[in-house]
Amino acid sequence: MNYDKHYYDGAWQASSGTETIAVISSATEQEFSRVPRGAAADVDRAVKAARKAFASWSRLPVEERAQWLEKLSAAMRTRVPQIAEAIAHEVGTAIGFATKVQAEFPIMMIGMNAKFIREAKLEEELGNSLVIKEPIGVIGCVTPWNYPLHQVVCKIAPALAAGCTIVLKPAEMAPLSAFHLAEAAHEIGLPKGVLNIVSGSGRVVGEAIVAHPDVDMVSFTGSLQAGRRIASVAGDGIKKVCLELGGKSAFVVLDDAPFDKAIPAGVNNCMQNSGQTCSAWTRMIVPRSRHDEAVELAKGQLAKLTLGDPFDKNTRLGPLASAGQRDSVLGFIEQGKKEGATLVAGGGKPANLPRGFYVEPTIFANVDNQMTIAQEEIFGPVLAIIPCDSEADAIAIANDSPYGLAGGVWGATPERALEVAKQLRTGQVDINGGRFNVLAPFGGYKKSGIGREIGPLAIEEYFQLKSIQR
Repeated sequence: MNYDKHYYDGAWQASSGTETIAVISSATEQEFSRVPRGAAADVDRAVKAARKAFASWSRLPVEERAQWLEKLSAAMRTRVPQIAEAIAHEVGTAIGFATKVQAEFPIMMIGMNAKFIREAKLEEELGNSLVIKEPIGVIGCVTPWNYPLHQVVCKIAPALAAGCTIVLKPAEMAPLSAFHLAEAAHEIGLPKGVLNIVSGSGRVVGEAIVAHPDVDMVSFTGSLQAGRRIASVAGDGIKKVCLELGGKSAFVVLDDAPFDKAIPAGVNNCMQNSGQTCSAWTRMIVPRSRHDEAVELAKGQLAKLTLGDPFDKNTRLGPLASAGQRDSVLGFIEQGKKEGATLVAGGGKPANLPRGFYVEPTIFANVDNQMTIAQEEIFGPVLAIIPCDSEADAIAIANDSPYGLAGGVWGATPERALEVAKQLRTGQVDINGGRFNVLAPFGGYKKSGIGREIGPLAIEEYFQLKSIQR
């Protein structure tokens, strides 16, 4: 799984430096791969290739771009086992989940964007004007480690469909699926310079991409702190940004909800990918009169989520992605104890798993929404159960957050749940167990970011408008 070259201008290119990045297995704490540590010079060459390719790619007929996306999706499908294995190592994702969600789902999304661009309305008559949607240009993409291929695809697939070209920096901790993507692009003969990948650190490669004068737009998923920096640097160049910066999503369980269904669903959502999910429902808001009932149901469901080796088919929750992430989550757990929340399950390192970046799935009860564990994104398997006194109080608690990415509501009827969902200041809300929809735009309010990804509307982020009067 070692790589010693970047991929740009349609070829594998030697890095400008000699340093490499060790990729560590989250379950064994051992190095299992290496990729090159790029520099600004590598970015400059990749951006120049993307700029040169944009002239022809942007003018390619829509049908031809759609066909390239379908070819890329087909080439990636043959690599599903290798991609899932790499992500299970890098992120700690259980192999079953890694196969279906981390590999197969984003590969399917590549092909779906072919359909979306074929159906897009690219010209419109408004009075005596012809309004045309044109691709923005060269897109700089900087992606996170928790869903490494998914987050790459959320950016590159609609951008390529729109007619843009790409310079991508994958996450340092989980870069391997991006290299599989480069192999697939090379295998199908994707025109050179259309997709360019440079691995390296955010401070060097990421910063160089964002600051490069020939990058027209930046799409980033990651932390709020990094998002602020990217927005600032991009602002100097008057570049458009699309930012997905995380969340602290609330799951509102109404007093008439079927708790036997709602509470387990909320626990499963919070713990997905061992809590390393930006949209996870990490705050469960329940009526004070039913708080203890909710806690017992949550504990019962948590006990069903087996923690262990991500390559064991019986494992539901694997380790966290790194030692730093594990230590950060354990620090939040200690802070929760200090601030007076009631620890009812988990709370430390599992004794039976001495090696690997494991944290026990954890539940806190009697949480006040002003506590650190209710306000800050933990990004680990930690659920905060918060009592409320009324429906209005539940809505106020849910909205009392700097974030607004996702959320859930469960009530006795879809009508009541919908009415509450409409009052939540967040980009997505599932009601009464509503399933994820690949056609729906994904993104947040407030400090969860700017712009939308996924579905046909995601392509709109990569267009600019031209009005021609006649």
